[in-house]
Amino acid sequence: MTRLKHLFNRPLSAVPTKLAVFLLVVALLGFVDASYLTVEHYQGVIPPCTVVSGCETVLTSSYSVVAGMPVSLLGALYYFVILVGIFAFLESKKTTLLKWVLLLTIFGLLFSLWFIYVQAFILDAWCLYCLGSALTSIILFVTAWVTLRKYSVTETVSSGPMSM
Repeated sequence: MTRLKHLFNRPLSAVPTKLAVFLLVVALLGFVDASYLTVEHYQGVIPPCTVVSGCETVLTSSYSVVAGMPVSLLGALYYFVILVGIFAFLESKKTTLLKWVLLLTIFGLLFSLWFIYVQAFILDAWCLYCLGSALTSIILFVTAWVTLRKYSVTETVSSGPMSM
């Protein structure tokens, strides 16, 4: 965590637009997935589960709702904030905005790991859509980590004017 804090405190050099667009596409996929689950939740429908079994178990468990709100809605809001942040970065090229977006991916990763744990060890059931959301969160975090590592400016100490 100290390394991440150190990376976050360092300035970013110019981040390629295509990297930001990649983050945008991944966040959009997460948003669509989470929004779909949210709509299905409020319609009282369990989406079909084809590759794995257990969508109904996961999506109707007590872990699928927090304070009366479906977890998928919180996920959709998370992805929406990521999308807005990336759009703002693409428009302004202010690396501070991108750094905040990258920092937020930590929360997505932590929640995704928690929900994977719940599916594997508590519910013993898997939800394909939930795993898709977890995958997008993990991709966002890994891309953020790589971006911070690759584009962080290393500070150099100058010892004064150069002599010839």
